[in-house]
This record gives sequence, C-alpha cells and structure tokens, in this order.
Amino acid sequence: MAKIAIIGFGVVGSGVYEVIKTNFESIAEKAGENVDIKYILDIRDFSSHPDSHMFVDNFDVILNDDEVSVVVETIGGLEPGYTYTKKALARGKHVVTSNKELVATYGDELLQLAKDNSVNYLFEASVGGGIPIIRPLNQCLTANEINKIVGILNGTTNYILTKMIKEGMDFETVLKDAQEKGYAERNPAADVEGHDACRKICILASLASGKYVDYTKVSTEGITNISLEDVSYASKMDSVIKLLGYCSFEGEQFDIKVCPMIISNEHPLSHVDDVFNGILVQGNAIGDAVFYGRGAGKLPTASAVVADVIDAVKHIDKNKWIMWKKTSDEVIKDIGECATKMFVRVGAKEANAEIEKVFGKVTFVSLTENETAFVTESMKENDINEKLNSLPCKVISKIRVLAD
Repeated sequence: MAKIAIIGFGVVGSGVYEVIKTNFESIAEKAGENVDIKYILDIRDFSSHPDSHMFVDNFDVILNDDEVSVVVETIGGLEPGYTYTKKALARGKHVVTSNKELVATYGDELLQLAKDNSVNYLFEASVGGGIPIIRPLNQCLTANEINKIVGILNGTTNYILTKMIKEGMDFETVLKDAQEKGYAERNPAADVEGHDACRKICILASLASGKYVDYTKVSTEGITNISLEDVSYASKMDSVIKLLGYCSFEGEQFDIKVCPMIISNEHPLSHVDDVFNGILVQGNAIGDAVFYGRGAGKLPTASAVVADVIDAVKHIDKNKWIMWKKTSDEVIKDIGECATKMFVRVGAKEANAEIEKVFGKVTFVSLTENETAFVTESMKENDINEKLNSLPCKVISKIRVLAD
C-alpha cells in the first residue's frame, strides 16, 4: 500500500482527497496497489472532519514518516511550499504539485533535486488544470521539434472576453460578474494582468526547450485596457480577441509573450470560450495538436494531481526524465525585436494618407467616422512603435494580430 500526504486542504487539496476517496478501487487498480491518505497538513481546525485523525499541523510529522512515499503539495505560492518540497525530495519522497508559481520559479532546481534522489517531481496540474499537457509534451510529442506553443491559459480572462464578445458587456461589469460566480478572485490582478498565464507559458516553454525560461523577464500584458470598441473592430475583421501565452522557438532566442491578440475565427483557439482553456502545440512532425478542457476548478485540477500520484506510485523506485536547466545565454528575445502584425486605432478621421505615408502598405478597418483603424504588415515591434510615434495623431489602442 502506498501512503501519501496532502499539504494544504484548500480547494485543490480537498479535491484530491475527494477523488482518491471516491475512486479508491479504480485508482488502486491503475496504480498497482492501494493509495491511502495517511496525513493532511493544515493549520486550521478540522476536528469535525470525518477523517480528523489524518490532520496534522507540523510538516516534520510527514517528513519523518518513512511510510509516506508521495507528498501532494497544494498550498500555492512560494512559501512554505518551496521549503517543504525541497525537504521532501531530499528525504527521498516523491512530490506532486499543482503550484504553478513554484514550478515556474524553482522548477529547474527541484527537478534536479528529484533526479539526485531518484524520485519524481510531477506537476501536470500546474498549467492546464484538468487538461493533460505536461505529460504529452514530455512523452507523446518527444519525437518532434516543437516550433510553437500558443495557449488560452487563464479561464478567468477567457470568461471575461467571451462575455464582452458575445454579450457586449464592458470589462468592469463582467469582472464583477466573474467575481460573484467565483471565477475571479477579489483581487484579480494575477489573472487580468496576465501573470498567471505568463507562469504557465514559461513552464511549457521550459519543458519543450529544456532551457529555463524566467517568467519575470517575459513581456506580459493583461486585458484591462481592452474595450468594447476593440471587440467590435475584431468582429469586423472576422476575428476575436483572446489573452494568449505565445512562444515561438525559431532561432537561438524565443519569441515569448503574454498579451491580448486578435485571432481569426478560422483559428482553432478562437472558439475556446468561457472558463475553458485551449493549448496549441506545433511540432515539426505532427503539425498542430490542440488540447482543450477545463483549465481550473476543484475536481478537474484534482484529477490531474491524482493522475500524477498514480504515476509516482507506479514509478516509486525510478526517476522519470523531466528536466530543464538554466543557461548563461539569454533565451528570451527582446520584445522590440520580435516581428508581428499590429492592429492600431488612431483618433483622427480620414488619416489614411498620413498612415500610408509612414507605414506603406496597411489594411484599413472601417467602423466609425471618428477614428481610423488599420493593421500593419509584419515588422519588428520597435519599428512599429517608431512609426506610430511619427504619426500626427493620437494612438487610441494597439493589439497584436496572431499570424495563422
């Protein structure tokens, strides 16, 4: 019998408990032995819980119990999860986590520590919630050179944009609605400003390339400045606006960013709506592969965590090769040197001649007489910004356009 400990009994931790209890027999069959929860670490009072005897408030109880072979870390944040994870791996215990911030920040160190101690550090739930993406990248697609990863990686922002697109609700109104439904936190900054999606795309980029991608250095923009007028222009272009995590691996440095982008309705990610996530992986052999599903939520995320628990139990005496390492070379390309098409709105009527004089060939988008909107040809962002600065009119908004 495999004994496990759950650290943190919040939404995900309680979901892990529920999935293991509900699916105990089928999990045992798949793992090859019973998977039994021995401890739950949480400093709150759970004396009325049916399994109150499992709860402890001292991590050393778990650390010093040689019966515990797998630790499930669902605390979130960097501390104390980082300290607990290091200690558990060093003691020869497998660690499974849903903690994207921890994986994105210290993944290279923790994966090396796991390898050194012949155990596993598994984190399927850290990116796509219930969507399988880590294991496919690390196993199913390893015969490919990965050229590009593009993903809708945050359900909160996707819900907000979907409401703006389909129901004409403004950002502030939809944000309040999302908070009331539990899709957005009281402080929604991590979601709406793009930081959550940034950590996730960096985990995927690190895994696909084998090189550590530092999320603190990645250009990150959220959706707080997206207006209903922007949404209407995108619709006029037979497109929608989505918050995307984007990474292209062409060349020595990666074009990686998180930002709202206009994508054609013909693109497979354009129809990923509401709280759902979608991730497109482009390989040189397979072409495009799309992964779709619920990117968050108690049971979907817990499902991915428990799948990793089963994997750890099945490989209890073997380290599975998952690794990325820091390099002295800068792997992130300067955003200004990255090429893109840009949708631009300027506050001037009939400014076509001035725009064509500065930009040359552009595609104009007509929606209102009070301004002029256009899409540039693909060029470096530094060049786009330099040209915009030379226009004799105010820029109202600019949004990158995803190439097909």
